[in-house]
Amino acid sequence: MRTFGKWLGRILLILVVVVAALGIWKREQITRLMAVNTLFSEDKIVTNFSNMSAAFLTREVARGDGPVSDLPDGTAITLPEEAAKWLEDRSVTALVVLKDGQMVHESYYKDTADTDLRISWSVAKSFLSALMGVVVEEGHIASLDDPVTKYAPLLKGSAYDGATIRNVLRMSSGVTFDEDYLDPWSDINKMGYVLALGGSMDGFAAGLSETFTAPGSQWQYVSIDTHVIGMVIRGATGRDVASLLSEKIIQPLGFEQSPYYVTDGNGVAFVLGGLNIRTRDYARFGQMFLQNGVYDGKQVVPADWVAESTTASAKTKPGDLQYGYQWWMPRDARPEEFFGIGVYGQYVYVNRPLGVVIAMNSADRKFKEDGVTDANIAMFRKIAEVATKGE
Repeated sequence: MRTFGKWLGRILLILVVVVAALGIWKREQITRLMAVNTLFSEDKIVTNFSNMSAAFLTREVARGDGPVSDLPDGTAITLPEEAAKWLEDRSVTALVVLKDGQMVHESYYKDTADTDLRISWSVAKSFLSALMGVVVEEGHIASLDDPVTKYAPLLKGSAYDGATIRNVLRMSSGVTFDEDYLDPWSDINKMGYVLALGGSMDGFAAGLSETFTAPGSQWQYVSIDTHVIGMVIRGATGRDVASLLSEKIIQPLGFEQSPYYVTDGNGVAFVLGGLNIRTRDYARFGQMFLQNGVYDGKQVVPADWVAESTTASAKTKPGDLQYGYQWWMPRDARPEEFFGIGVYGQYVYVNRPLGVVIAMNSADRKFKEDGVTDANIAMFRKIAEVATKGE
């Protein structure tokens, strides 16, 4: 018995040494994995959403050496009376309202500041769509009806084999992908673990093998479709997305501070949700789209792409939110009204007829409850009306 005890003690000692060694060797990966597991915790979510660089690999999207573009103050508005409860219920951390290119409201909450670089989540998809418009205009891509495998050959033999660029822009790839953020074993969360552990996002996309319908036949929100768009852009141009977005979008908009992307272990930008930007700079992006792709007198994104990408063209169900090329339209969409949206309450809302842009960041852990998105759009419309009246 004593011999067995010595043997067991030695085995335990060896295990302790091995675990300790792995802890040192994989310390960063373990830290990132722990960050993923607590990213949306009630006591950490606000801080996490303004400090993604503390937990993940990142890459700068340089703003360049140009001047910060002017964002003049307009006549300050008073938010609708019911906005106070809405701001609290939706755990809003930042709200910026532009009217005719002038800032008429700016407020920050929950001990956050105007200088915070805030996670975009899926608002990043709308930024990538804008970049795709530039890449197409420059002739790097022959047609949106080209198969994605023409520019991203790694996807040959995967679930994406047969899907076109237009299919993935419209979230109509037909690829099977579970988008449930609240299920720890969903595909979206498995993807998060790959990101945290420094794995390959390209490899993750290429490893998907199942489809539920033919490409183009049905709309279903599949975030990894946006990563495929990034793969296409990189393959078509021979450049990385971060430097392209910097040159083609961020620098012309005169951002106040260089944003950054969360990246995978290969330095590939997490294009489907990893941009981190100041709220005023989200508003600048929305203002450029309000102005049909023009900013400071320069055509940043082709006007025809702005129009096409923000028009409901995907096969969404009647009565549902509508979708274009990585942009959303309300269920009861009004002419030239569209928005980018990210989980937990990130928005860039554009109302062209009223000349209003609203950028909002939140840490709303109830964002998936029925009616929340519709209620947010209704509030944006009320704020837009107040801004138009100048109250």
